[in-house]
Amino acid sequence: MDLDNIDTIIFDFGGVIINVDYGKTQLAFEKLGIRNFDELYSQAHQSKLFDKLETGQISPSEFRETLKHLCKIRLDEHAIDASWNAMLGEIPIKRLELIHALKSRYRTFLLSNTNVIHIRFIEKYLDREGMKNLFYSAFEQVYFSYEMKLRKPDIGIFEKVIEDNNLIPEKCLFIDDSIQHIHGASETGMKTLFLEKGMDITDLLK
Repeated sequence: MDLDNIDTIIFDFGGVIINVDYGKTQLAFEKLGIRNFDELYSQAHQSKLFDKLETGQISPSEFRETLKHLCKIRLDEHAIDASWNAMLGEIPIKRLELIHALKSRYRTFLLSNTNVIHIRFIEKYLDREGMKNLFYSAFEQVYFSYEMKLRKPDIGIFEKVIEDNNLIPEKCLFIDDSIQHIHGASETGMKTLFLEKGMDITDLLK
């Protein structure tokens, strides 16, 4: 990847830094009796319920209650959280080490569509693996959609990051594994890298 004329790299989280398998969450919910979960949520599309969770418009408890109502099934809240978190895999240390190496030449940021339930789970994972400092210190600033009340691909979320940090869009590289988010970033003038399945930032940004 040519990084000439780039001074800032903005990373997505899921699928770029942390391994994600959406099929595991779909399978977990199917085991709970929800047969149409893929109609409610996928990498490319999700219902308003998940949008609201990811933009902090509803609490985790409201999310769980609405999901139970939509699916017309009595579900335990711990089972819901476990199924929702099933997609989340490991964070390979080599990716964080790469970003730390890049910090000597580039400003680095994290911009993620995420939610309270996932972040609580990830925080516990980071603590357990002794990686919390390594993770957060890799970035100048970490942006989570549920805290910003905005989510990708809304151009406003990219503009907020640009404005907060006095960035020049044309000198920014945005990396994401969802094509709709790539299109949103492109509207600001940012350079983009679509991380297709099987690609790894450690191979592309050596």
